Amino acid sequence: MSSILAVNDLSKIYKSGDHTLTVLDKVNFAIEKGTTLSIVGSSGSGKTTLLGLCAGLDRATAGSVALNGITLDTLSEDKRAAVRNQYVGFIFQNFQLLPTLTALENVMVPLELRGEKNTKKSAMELLSKVGLAERYDHYPTQLSGGEQQRVCIARAFSNKPLILFADEPTGNLDNETSEKVQQLLFELNKEAGTTLVLVTHDLELAKKTQRIIRLKGGVVIADQSQ
Repeated sequence: MSSILAVNDLSKIYKSGDHTLTVLDKVNFAIEKGTTLSIVGSSGSGKTTLLGLCAGLDRATAGSVALNGITLDTLSEDKRAAVRNQYVGFIFQNFQLLPTLTALENVMVPLELRGEKNTKKSAMELLSKVGLAERYDHYPTQLSGGEQQRVCIARAFSNKPLILFADEPTGNLDNETSEKVQQLLFELNKEAGTTLVLVTHDLELAKKTQRIIRLKGGVVIADQSQ
């Protein structure tokens, strides 16, 4: 199997006057296509920063990230955005739906950015898969937290990503809703054959992935397959 994501000696350091804060320190790992991985660690361990670097949302201080064989570090912001649009899906803890768009329109956005046709039909099919076909014309404020996250999942899979990054995808949900969202996420991910990278503090959720990387103080202290 070939790696969809390769991280080599990745470091992120913030400087403010005489002070330096090392958020990540020489992190190394690779992820095979179609596998599932959790990144866990306490608050401030660097896991969300690592996710942002892997997805090309930010630049590292040192080291490199290769996504689907493309080294992100040397690319301009526009080219990194193009790589994200082509290969990457995102699910965030705080949903990040566009408030002025309906559920259907939110799912259509990535499809339209790619210049695809029949975007409405494709988006409706995805909303049906997440059980929200009858709520397609509702705005985010008219949806519960669990429903908003299901819209996010539909949107994340809409551009058929090779890799999906999920940052605390159930962090704002109650236990029952969290279970439903987790089941949906893993079912859709398996069906699509997508590589899934989760950042979570929920160890029960982490145990559902094939591999867990544990961070502490910006350093990988454990990397185990399950």
